[in-house]
Amino acid sequence: MAKHRIYTMTFASVYPHYVNKAERKGRTKAEVDEIIIWLTGYSREGIEAQIKNEVTFESFFAEAPEMNESRSQIKGVICGVRVEDIEDPLMREIRYLDKLIDELAKGKSMEKILRK
Repeated sequence: MAKHRIYTMTFASVYPHYVNKAERKGRTKAEVDEIIIWLTGYSREGIEAQIKNEVTFESFFAEAPEMNESRSQIKGVICGVRVEDIEDPLMREIRYLDKLIDELAKGKSMEKILRK
């Protein structure tokens, strides 16, 4: 079975869309980075290195220093699918990130987004 197209897309090609979505709603690139750091354990420099190296989403998540254990608390619908019901582990990680960026764009506080 062929891989889903998102797995082979580069993180660098999608990251600007995350930032643009946040900035259109009055949020910042720093907040987007904070979410990615919280979810994956990358540092800001690590995120920039992954962008520079044009790694795929698959590699981005496979190489993540430490996925946050609290990510299982992320619930809700993204792209018409309940994120907690996604069976494919990689797709679930990608949708967790999408959901967090959506919450940021919808004006949720960082405390709530980061499940504190």
